[in-house]
Amino acid sequence: MEHPLSQFRYCPKCGSEHFEIHNEKSKQCKDCGFVYYFNSSAATVALILNGRNELLVCRRAKEPAKGTLDLPGGFIDMAETGEEGVAREVKEETGMTVTQAEYLFSLPNIYIYSGFPVHTLDLFFRCTVADTLHFKAMDDAAEVFFLPLKDIHPEDFGLGSIRKGLQMFLAGIS
Repeated sequence: MEHPLSQFRYCPKCGSEHFEIHNEKSKQCKDCGFVYYFNSSAATVALILNGRNELLVCRRAKEPAKGTLDLPGGFIDMAETGEEGVAREVKEETGMTVTQAEYLFSLPNIYIYSGFPVHTLDLFFRCTVADTLHFKAMDDAAEVFFLPLKDIHPEDFGLGSIRKGLQMFLAGIS
């Protein structure tokens, strides 16, 4: 895969074509001097357990990895905390209301969005919800259901950081 900075041809400040590699993390405009640092986008992942030791999983309705298993989550909006972002994403995808979000760990990822590789930092949260009985698949989730922890197989999940995060989560609760 090519370096992410190669995707940016013009200076975002002045529009100049003289936007060149400055170092391994940035490009600099030779006309206006602006330096652009390429940083990860923040994203969230929700781990929601019910009282029967089952994990809430989704089936992806859209690419990438359409049709594979996933966990609720998505990109954090500007001016939103990680906790607010995970709560919003859970609400959008399942209709469930998060009452508590406990940060667990983070993993770097490359998420292909509209054919464009987006470098993300996926923040994993263990979430408590107000009601584990009433939920439905919405937004980019085709299906939502609880799966017993003993039946969770990370290889069934389509995104690499989700697979790795599930392995870490399952190892930590066993």
